[in-house]
This record gives sequence, structure tokens and C-alpha cells, in this order.
Amino acid sequence: MMTDFSKSFLEERITLYKQDLLNDIVPFWIKHAVDHEDGGFTFCLNRDGGIIDTDKGIWQTGRFTWLLATLCNEIEPKEEWLSLARHGANFLDRYGFDEDGKMFFIVDKKGNPVRKRRYAYSESFTAIANAALYKATKEEFYAERAMQLFHNYRKLIHEPGIFPPKFSMHRNMKGIGTLMIGIVTAQELRKNLNDTTYTQYIHSCIDEISQNFMKSEFEALMENVAADGSFIDHFDGRILNPGHALEAAWFILEEARVNHHNPSLIELGTTILDWMWRWGWDQEYGGIFYFRDVKGLPVTEYWHDMKFWWPQNEAIIATLLAYELTQDPKYANWYQLIHDWVFEHFPDRQYGEWFGYLHRDGRLSTPLKGNIWKGPFHIPRMYLMAWQIMERIKEKF
Repeated sequence: MMTDFSKSFLEERITLYKQDLLNDIVPFWIKHAVDHEDGGFTFCLNRDGGIIDTDKGIWQTGRFTWLLATLCNEIEPKEEWLSLARHGANFLDRYGFDEDGKMFFIVDKKGNPVRKRRYAYSESFTAIANAALYKATKEEFYAERAMQLFHNYRKLIHEPGIFPPKFSMHRNMKGIGTLMIGIVTAQELRKNLNDTTYTQYIHSCIDEISQNFMKSEFEALMENVAADGSFIDHFDGRILNPGHALEAAWFILEEARVNHHNPSLIELGTTILDWMWRWGWDQEYGGIFYFRDVKGLPVTEYWHDMKFWWPQNEAIIATLLAYELTQDPKYANWYQLIHDWVFEHFPDRQYGEWFGYLHRDGRLSTPLKGNIWKGPFHIPRMYLMAWQIMERIKEKF
């Protein structure tokens, strides 16, 4: 069992994360995803990077644009990264919006609309992309676009009647996803636009998560609750999503870190992590489950016990941040457990990047590298944040 991080251990991991990010993950997507003919990026890729579908996800375009601009801001102002970030933002600006101002979910290769969804995540990810580009360029257009998109996001998710209701009033539910994304979107805008007015919204989302979604009787963070925050004893109400919960935990821990190690936020974030690690970690095979039932009943989603890439990414960030803020060796041990399992199973040593979908025991389910859901976001964000967290920990030696 790992009880602490040595300086040499930190240096080795920093080197691993840095080299994988800059020499494998980012180059894979730049080589295979950039559409120089019609603009934007093509994310639906086979194991070797070959294109298997030319449709383009707007969420993913915003995410990759954010990543490229963030690399410019936090690693080096590399012209290739900045040029490609502009390339992504231009595609979003030209093809991402319907006539009513709502953003699309999927467009085809040339930017023609394919699908819209009731969600507003295209707005949130395009907002953080523009905010990061503003910091990289200081061009006011990007700041104005980021602020407007975040305003649209808040309006779309908070004002009733804009979308047809998803549930009837007989079982009106709300999910944690919009609150989580609201937190991290506002954090990115606050950082890149240098605007502290976003803090109030961040803390309002955290308060709602704490008051309505945390259920001490189950020691669990719920994925869905009733409109008044009460527990719903049906499939959708009992479901747990450990990946979402661990992601929420580190969003809250990051807020604690940037607010002078706020003790109440540290307690909240680590409580969520403690609860949901116990729900999510697979004691038999390792890795983080996709879904669990809070009463231990069968889950209907067929992928409930699969190991997707992104919950593992969030677990690595959450455990590292928890260790940084508390120095509790428990989190060092959990970090090592998830790191070892992930790096044994997910990276593709032959063609680069990561597989995304594994069976419970770690066997490969599909060899694809990208689709409408998997792209250059969770994995490179994990590498970058793990590198940065470990640099901060090392500075204390």
C-alpha cells in the first residue's frame, strides 16, 4: 500500500504524464482529426486513426478547441495549437448555431445540421473554448462569445418552458449533470476572463448538489432526484453514476484549492469522493463501474459494469487533488490503484492514444478511438491536471 509520494516518484509520474500528453495523445488527434477541407474536426476514428464516420460532434469540437487553447495558455504559446484552436472556433461559429440561437449536437462533414438535443452542453463547451481563446489571444470577440454562451447555457437550463419537459409532473426529476457542468464552465470563464463574478454561480451549484443530491442515508451522491430534492425509488431515481460523482468531487475540491484551501469545500469534496469510491471501485477486477443501484438492485443499462475511459480519468484527478489538499495517505493509495489499472488496460501501445470501452474484466469491447462521445477531452485533461497537481505537490519538498 502506498502511504505517500516521494520526490522521485513524483518526478517519474510528471515525466510520464507530460510525455504521453505531448508526444502521444495530442499528436494523435492533430494528425487524424483535423479536417483541412471542410473545417472543424472529425472525431469518429478507428484504432489506427482512420475515419469511420464523417459526422462532427459540436460538443467535441468545443472540447478540442478548449484543449488546444488551454495548451497554449498553460504549457507554451505554440503556433500550431493556436491556429488549430482558431480553426475549431471558426467552425463552431459558422456551423454550430441554429437560426433560433440554440446550438446543434451533431453536424455532417460540411457543417449541415444533423441533430439537436434538449441539453445545453454544446453551449457550455463552446463557452470554455472561447474563454480559453480569449486568454490566448486577448481578442475581445472570444470573451464576448464566451459570456454570451454561458448566459445562454444558464437560461436554457434554468428557465422553465424553453424545452418541452422531459418528465411529466407526476414524476418530475432533475439531474446533477447541469450543475456539474455549470460549476466547471464558470470556473473556466472566471480563470480565463479574469472575472470573479462567476464565483457566486459556482457556489450556488455546489450548494444545490450538497443539499439535494447528497443522501447520507445511502452515503451516495445521486444522479437524479425529484424536483424538490427527494429520493425517487424507481430505476432512474436509484441509479448512481460514479464517474459523474467523482468528477463533481474534484470540481468542488478544485474550488476549495483556488479559495485558499476552503475547509468546508474540502470536507464536501472528500466526502463525495469517499462515498463514491466505495460505490464505484470494482473490488474484483479493478477500475470504476459505470452505473450502480443505490439499493443494490439490478441496473437496467446493459453497460452498467463496463469500464469506460472517462470515469477512470475523473478518479485519477479526484484522488490526486484530495491527496494534495489533505495529505491523507488513503488517497495516495486509491490514486495508485486506479493509475495502475488504467495504464495496464487503456493505452494502445501499437497505434497510440487510448481505447475507450472495456468489459468489466478489462477485455477490449471495441477498438475505436473516437466517436460522438469519446474525443480529445477527458484523457488529455487528466494528463494535464495530473501533471500540474504533482508539480504543486513536488514544490512542497
